[in-house]
Amino acid sequence: MEGSEALDLLKSSSLSQLVQSEIQKIILSGRYSAGAKLNEKTLADQLGVSRGPVREAFQALHARGLVEMIPNRGVFVQRITRHDAVAIYDVRAGIFGTACRLLAERITADMVNELNVLLAQMEVAGQRRDIDAYFPLNIEFHTAIVTGTGNQVLADTYFGLISRLQLFRARGLVHGGGFESSNIEHRAIVAALDARDPHGAFEAGWAHVQAGKARILASDENTAGST
Repeated sequence: MEGSEALDLLKSSSLSQLVQSEIQKIILSGRYSAGAKLNEKTLADQLGVSRGPVREAFQALHARGLVEMIPNRGVFVQRITRHDAVAIYDVRAGIFGTACRLLAERITADMVNELNVLLAQMEVAGQRRDIDAYFPLNIEFHTAIVTGTGNQVLADTYFGLISRLQLFRARGLVHGGGFESSNIEHRAIVAALDARDPHGAFEAGWAHVQAGKARILASDENTAGST
């Protein structure tokens, strides 16, 4: 392959990944409701790209479970049933609890400090009930714990699960004191990690995800009841 061809391929690959990332952010922002149709041309115009990278992004997002591709109808934001959400949360609880346990066995003072900084920022955002500020910090907190384990198999499995839940997780945070409850649970996780207590860390991580599931289900019931 000539140098210019390799560069063109790299640019094309990078563009596709960038477009995928931007469309994923749009979906997870809640701009489109579950089941909403995504218009290829509209997104291409919005992002200033041709329709090819958008089409490639749809394929990748379909593989991640964020969109549904229906032949002769188009591409739609994925719907997740209540049953699906419960099943995913239950599996995620075990995986995240395991991540906390593994991290407790190898966590450093710098890692603890990083988590405490994120906690402080989340508490400020939570007090303001600022979901736009809180949600990315919440993701960063969980990501730091999962990637901190150094276990790539665990990380790949975990992130594959949560990609389909992020819209619902965001909604649950603003329901029924979700900010305050979630931050208390985060504090319990970090306390167990700082104590280098693998068993306590697992229990705190597992309980946090299960509590998040309860908030999501309560939010879903209230939403259904108001429609």
